[in-house]
Amino acid sequence: MSKLVLHFREIDKSSLPLVGGKGANLGEMTRAGFPVPPGFCVTTEAYRAFIGQSAKMDAYFRQLERMEAGDLDAIAELGRSIREHMSSLPMPGPIREAIADSWRRLGENKAYAVRSSATAEDLPTASFAGQQDTYLNVRGEEQLPDAVRRCWASLFTDRAISYRAKHRFDHRGVHLSVVVQQMVFPDVSGIMFTADPISGHRGTVSIDTSFGLGEALVSGLVSADLYRVRSGAIVEKKIARKKAAIYSLPEGGTVTKELPAPLQERQALEDGQIAELAELGKRIERHYGAEQDIEWCCENGQWFIVQSRPITSLYPLPKVPATPGEPPHLLLSFGHQQMMTEAMTPTALSVLRTMFPFGKPALRSESELTYAAGGRMYVDITPLFQLRLLRRRFPQLLGNIDEMMSLGVSEFLTKEAAACDRLPGRPGLRRGLLTFVGPIVARSIGGLLFGDPSRAVHSLDAKIEAWAKQCEQRLSGVAGAERIARIQEQAGALLRTFFRELLPYPLPGIVAGKLIAALAKRWLGEADAIHSLNKSLPGNITSEMGLMIGDLADAARPYPQVAELIGSGDSARFRERLNEAEGGEAFAREWERFMRFYGMRCPGEIDVTRPRWREDAGTLLPAVASHMRSVKPGEHRRKFEQGAQEAEAAAQRLLERLRRQPFGRLKARLMSRLIHVFRHRMALREHPKYAMMRQFGHFREALLEEARSLVKAGTLQREGDAFYLTPDEWLALAEGRPAADLEQLLEQRKRDLAWYRTLTPPRLMTSEGEQLTGRRQRQDVPEGALLGTPVSAGVVEGIARVVLRPEEAKLSEGEILIAPFTDPGWTPLFHSAVGLVMEVGGLMTHGAVVAREYGLPAVVGIDGATSRIPDGARIRLDGTRGYVEVLVPPGDNRS
Repeated sequence: MSKLVLHFREIDKSSLPLVGGKGANLGEMTRAGFPVPPGFCVTTEAYRAFIGQSAKMDAYFRQLERMEAGDLDAIAELGRSIREHMSSLPMPGPIREAIADSWRRLGENKAYAVRSSATAEDLPTASFAGQQDTYLNVRGEEQLPDAVRRCWASLFTDRAISYRAKHRFDHRGVHLSVVVQQMVFPDVSGIMFTADPISGHRGTVSIDTSFGLGEALVSGLVSADLYRVRSGAIVEKKIARKKAAIYSLPEGGTVTKELPAPLQERQALEDGQIAELAELGKRIERHYGAEQDIEWCCENGQWFIVQSRPITSLYPLPKVPATPGEPPHLLLSFGHQQMMTEAMTPTALSVLRTMFPFGKPALRSESELTYAAGGRMYVDITPLFQLRLLRRRFPQLLGNIDEMMSLGVSEFLTKEAAACDRLPGRPGLRRGLLTFVGPIVARSIGGLLFGDPSRAVHSLDAKIEAWAKQCEQRLSGVAGAERIARIQEQAGALLRTFFRELLPYPLPGIVAGKLIAALAKRWLGEADAIHSLNKSLPGNITSEMGLMIGDLADAARPYPQVAELIGSGDSARFRERLNEAEGGEAFAREWERFMRFYGMRCPGEIDVTRPRWREDAGTLLPAVASHMRSVKPGEHRRKFEQGAQEAEAAAQRLLERLRRQPFGRLKARLMSRLIHVFRHRMALREHPKYAMMRQFGHFREALLEEARSLVKAGTLQREGDAFYLTPDEWLALAEGRPAADLEQLLEQRKRDLAWYRTLTPPRLMTSEGEQLTGRRQRQDVPEGALLGTPVSAGVVEGIARVVLRPEEAKLSEGEILIAPFTDPGWTPLFHSAVGLVMEVGGLMTHGAVVAREYGLPAVVGIDGATSRIPDGARIRLDGTRGYVEVLVPPGDNRS
């Protein structure tokens, strides 16, 4: 038979180039024995032959290549022209004859559904569902070719063009097959997901169903019954009022009919049918090896599957070893804890997993309690719940990092309380925790009660400097496998050493802050005493970095050419071009000084593969430019000094009030010590991250040298390709053991990372895929306000400036920064903002700590803040009660 037409039995999943995603799935299911109504596909060869007769299509494709997804008016005009042109083209004789022959073989008196099937459709990482047209109840030899031609033309609907442009699909490379399938005239029909598309739970089958044809449900014409099935049992039923249904007409086409009142609220499927359908869905899932989105219908008690495609919206799930009787494991996002939720390369993930100090069989090994999922690292925190004390305390501790995480863990522990009691004991867990935590606690108590807190910063700085030099020495003078092994060793020891040696420095400050807040409330009824004491902490390494960026802005102001160079944001040859600018030499001295201290930092810095500021200043220059635009000369230093004076004045007022109380001298003496500890030790909160980045700077330099060696040896084509490998795979390359399919492996990982970057990672998920978000309940906020976690007190109104990446930032005076997250690489923007809103974070995360120091009102933990708060809108940010209110939409000039 001609390849212009293929019957389902001649098609399998390898036929995608000829019949598109929908056609390949229907053929695959037919051959696997699933109940698929018979049909055939008009292939992409037929489509190419059809458009090949046109002299205009090449010009149309050139126009399409220039289209951007947002050019809606231009897309609409061009799409209409293409569709009209295709409608005017004749159907070539051989194609018409092949369609007619297949139609006769299936049955001339049958009705058919004619559906589009694109070659880029229903892929694991992108679904084109609904982008092209469908025609139902098509009858007769003349109607069928016309419906096929209209399907071909629908490849150029506005939504299809825009979708391909957005996802960077080549318009020429996406071809269209047309599925012609015998119609089923169902009593009920619907959609089934073999994993819950809302919660992500992989063991839950979710079924939507209504009477008549499924198009009523898909088009939103009717509400559908919802059934959820888990392990063969129905766990949820929601019976909707189904006012209407779509039915086929005998002469062709469809009609919408209002349902009789008794039928409207009847359960569309009986319980036995629900369980039977769910099992059929799981069989299809097992065949494909992936969760499926299935269109189904039922006629006279017989099931039919009319489509199945991968569910592309599910977040990837790691394979966590499970023991029968255990609760599902709970996985926590390390990126949310570190204020960097973007997807990372395999090298970066492996370094982080090697760093994690628990669950490691060997120093150089990746922790067995960590998993890579969707380009992010997740930590299995389930073993902690063996200890009842940690079940109570861990959510409270987590609240300092992210309130939504804390609520999610509490939700999990409530739901799985009985199962947690059955967790298998881990020998030595309690003793191991005490051995690890005990010395840290002991030293922290010593720092709280004894010694001069102001001297701690000098001791800590000396340690960090010594560790950085030691790391640099260990990684220099060696190359190849030996250097990669040493990077793994350094990473493997890093956090365990840092926890033991560094945490005792800031912990006394954190404890002192809690005690100050509690005692001020108890003795004075003062609930907010700590907020004023937070300002301008002396010696905070990240605050010092922000001040030095202000110094850079001031150093550039007198020199217009330097200011223009910074304002351009172009980091290419920036250092060289400074030499050509008037005042460039003077500015360069300040620039080099800054780089000596902070050149190893950058936004998203926990990803070791990201370019540092000393390599690429592209993310730093916009911050300097924003500072020049929104902050007056020297104002950053004056504000910092003013903050220190305000903190000192607040401390004196607090002590004076205490002295006037019974036992006032004793209370004031205790509070004075706590304030002194808080001011100097809390300032060290950012030092451990700085110490880590000093090491990461050396890791990255060593990795880049190894990558260049691999390129020079011809093992890799590009330096950046090396970061798509794990360090163990680097070792294999360095030892001359490259993978046989190295290029294919690299290309697949690049495609995976591109997909991962489009996903929103959950804060918490179980090993069954369920995403736990927790629920806030707060009554004291305006209606319609966006709820978050208050982390820095104060109320401010201003223009919302949404910034997704620091290099894109253009903050002006009086604007409120709306960001997905912030880490120290974002700090340069804080001086330019009057308030801060973040999608993730908690009381003790970076953005919150620095916002309090700068006196910026801040709210964190507002899911989707960067999309829900319009850029340019006037908003009110309440950092005391924890909400954001949109006052005036962007573009509205009302005062």
